[in-house]
Amino acid sequence: MLIIPAIDLKDGACVRLRQGLMEDATVFTDRPADAARRWVDAGCRRLHLVDLNGAFAGEPVNGEVVREIVAAYPGLPVQIGGGIRSLETIESYIRAGVSYVIIGTKAVKEPEFVGEACRAFPGKVIVGLDAKEGFVATDGWAEVSDQPVVELARRFESDGVESIVYTDIARDGMMQGVNVEATLKLAQSVKIPIIASGGITNMDDIRALKAVADQGILGAITGRAIYEGTLDVAEAQRFCDQG
Repeated sequence: MLIIPAIDLKDGACVRLRQGLMEDATVFTDRPADAARRWVDAGCRRLHLVDLNGAFAGEPVNGEVVREIVAAYPGLPVQIGGGIRSLETIESYIRAGVSYVIIGTKAVKEPEFVGEACRAFPGKVIVGLDAKEGFVATDGWAEVSDQPVVELARRFESDGVESIVYTDIARDGMMQGVNVEATLKLAQSVKIPIIASGGITNMDDIRALKAVADQGILGAITGRAIYEGTLDVAEAQRFCDQG
């Protein structure tokens, strides 16, 4: 199981939000490349970048920062989400060296776009499904739909999606623990690997996820916990690498 540090970008800085609220942001550094270096030095094997401005604007806003990080670590897989709603945007990121693009809002509102993107960029597409009480949220979590997350996830099984990032938005940034039960339920419901996100606080969460990782959980994204020091990236990845 991969420990995947998150670098959330807002106005060029590295921040963390609470429950996706742009007005409730904590700035950790105004140099996101420094954050990337810190996690790479700690031994992470993938980075998770989010263009928060892009998620609300519907198009990339912090693309220059993303390119800077990707260029600095050419061998490191990087996944990027936020504002990815066209094939042109995907192509631009892939050309820049991004390994995976995460389609979120567009996947919910136009599910057929996911298949189109997978055909154009095989092996490069991740779907981001954010849920509140089991229902999918969109537009930077500003709206909660009446679509059950498991039902929507099943639609993407035949598209060739590389994985699904599943975020419990009630837990995200709140340091209240990961929702293992909901994450496991989704992993057991689809054949697509699941990346857990939202609420990861300490090693207890990593242990709980690793215990069920063989049922389809590929990795765990962590943000506030590693910036505030309640989780050590190197320790967590070493634990996950144990047999």
